[in-house]
Amino acid sequence: MLRSMTGYGEAQSQEGGHAYHIELRSVNSRYFKAQIRLPEEFAFLEPQLESLLRERLIRGAISARVFHRDMSASAAQDVNIAAVEHYLAKLKPLVDGDSTIDLARILQMPGVCEPQALTQSERDKAETRLAALTNAAIDRLIEMREKEGEALARDLRGQCESLLSNLEAINERAPSVVAEFRDRLLGRVQDLLRDSNVSLAQDDILREVSIYAERSDINEEISRLRGHIEQFLQSMESESAGRKLDFIAQEMLREANTIGSKSGDRDIARRIIDMKGAVDRIKEQAQNVE
Repeated sequence: MLRSMTGYGEAQSQEGGHAYHIELRSVNSRYFKAQIRLPEEFAFLEPQLESLLRERLIRGAISARVFHRDMSASAAQDVNIAAVEHYLAKLKPLVDGDSTIDLARILQMPGVCEPQALTQSERDKAETRLAALTNAAIDRLIEMREKEGEALARDLRGQCESLLSNLEAINERAPSVVAEFRDRLLGRVQDLLRDSNVSLAQDDILREVSIYAERSDINEEISRLRGHIEQFLQSMESESAGRKLDFIAQEMLREANTIGSKSGDRDIARRIIDMKGAVDRIKEQAQNVE
């Protein structure tokens, strides 16, 4: 089943006077990349959370944000007296005699109020809770990725059907191209020889037709392109197929270009233009597949 690389998932819980909320967002990226924002008191959990994300999400740029609200009786923060004194020393020379310094404002300054250090027991509990919450958010993110992946799969199958339809038309048209070249060549030769005494052996004409037929033979390219399309459709059924699909699409485009350059036929050229457009859309969509 295909998964898109774009998605969103969140989870929240409340326990023991602590409220937790985690948000996950993912967008396209060739590789896995995680950006994690944690409250200061939980910064030590970043490696564990990244490991959980990397374990379950193969590709994509993942943005994770964790929110924590402590409503327990021990929620009071420590006041950094040294920081308060530092701010007061800086502000006093700037304050007029009739003005006052708002202590509440100072308490909001960076580094003044600090969360109390967690005990080892509190650290262990936080790790367990956030690990469970992260997995729940990943579940929802994957669910959204799979839903978008279904839409991607429908579009990719539609583009492959268009490719196969055009390829079949080219396959049917190809034998006529050589026959039409032979007829055109014979017509031109007859026009040139009509008013002259010069003769041209039939073998010479057949040799020219044979050279053209060999130069414009696209049977091998048609066979390879058909094989690439079938491989693409099969690969869509496997997990984490994004890179493989992108590579196959490049091979499909290469074969289509070769067919167009070798055939020299107007009808086939029109089909090739349609096919290249379909392959471009396939490449664009494949870049969003995990």
